[in-house]
Amino acid sequence: MQEHKRDQSAKAVVGLVITSDTRTPETDETGRVALKLLEEAGHTVAAYVMIGNEAGKIQEALESLLLDKRIQVIITSGGTGIGPRDKTVDAASSLLEKKIEGFGELFRRLSYDELGVASIMSRAIAGIAKGKIVFCLPGSSSAMETALKEIILPSLGHMLWELGRE
Repeated sequence: MQEHKRDQSAKAVVGLVITSDTRTPETDETGRVALKLLEEAGHTVAAYVMIGNEAGKIQEALESLLLDKRIQVIITSGGTGIGPRDKTVDAASSLLEKKIEGFGELFRRLSYDELGVASIMSRAIAGIAKGKIVFCLPGSSSAMETALKEIILPSLGHMLWELGRE
């Protein structure tokens, strides 16, 4: 399999948004996994925000990060399922100017290997908003690890290169 290797070593400044009604910064294992994997790969997490599953607050947090000139990538965790408290995808979708359909498709394919048919309930998405890449991931630490290791980290440099093209 041949892949593009442009700028795979590019380093990004990331904003991390954890949505949960039950976790605290002290109990947020998913956030710890994200911080560890991103920093090990040489990226910088410039913002770490934890908020409840309320669409308005999620949208406000995303809009704030979209205005932050340092941030190149936003990763959310939580709120991507089909339950009534899952609001992140809906809040983020309204901000996206372009959707990266292949991300959700590939994420669900990889999740199928781990979870079976339950993977169809994930509404994980990615897209572009205000020149930044936005990834909305499920709240589990294993979902964060899969998305980062298998999709985001291997492709992030190329994605940033594409976004920077005129």
